Parts: sequence; C-alpha cells; structure tokens
Amino acid sequence: MSYISRAVSVANEQVRIASTKMDGIGPKKAIQVRYRLGISGNIKKKELTKYQIDQIEQIIDQDHVVHLELERGERADIERFISISCYRGIRHQDGSPLRGQRTHTNARTCRKQIRK
Repeated sequence: MSYISRAVSVANEQVRIASTKMDGIGPKKAIQVRYRLGISGNIKKKELTKYQIDQIEQIIDQDHVVHLELERGERADIERFISISCYRGIRHQDGSPLRGQRTHTNARTCRKQIRK
C-alpha cells in the first residue's frame, strides 16, 4: 500500500482510480489533476515517479478541499445548523433522520439512541 495526500491506495491500481479513493476527490477532479500534469489515465500508480507523486499532492493540497479540512467543514456546517435552531439542526440534535425519511417503522438505528 502507498499514500497520496494521506489517502491509502493499492500500488497496482490505475492513477485515475487510486486518486478517487481520497475524500473530496471524485472522477472529474481526478481527471483534471491528471490533465494538468500530463499523466496518462491508464498508467499504474506504482509506475509514477516520486516527482510526479509530489506534484499530484501539491496540486490537490492547493486547489481542493480534502480529508481533515473537508470533515471540519462538514462539522462546522452541522454546528451552524444547531446554533440557529433550524429544522436540520434540531434533527441532528435528536439523532433523527433529517431528509424527510419515514420514522414510524424505519430508522431504527437512529431511534435506538432516543429510546434509552
């Protein structure tokens, strides 16, 4: 196993697949990064040079929100919902589903916390 921007991936994978294993990087962003560096999509990750891996990490860190920054942003959004007491914030506090799902017969994992 090897790492690119603190994300674990298998060395025998293609670069386009390995780069999508990072949180915050999807297929489109992976294509954009490869295109900017001039890396072929079919090349395996183990065939990359150390310089190419460093360039990939540098571009991802500069232009994209990934890993801990992404998690911090999501948590900050949830805290903001809770602080302004909107519907989604209240549902987050209760541990209930917040996107309109049925709770009478489903959402058992959410409701386990409430029953205690």
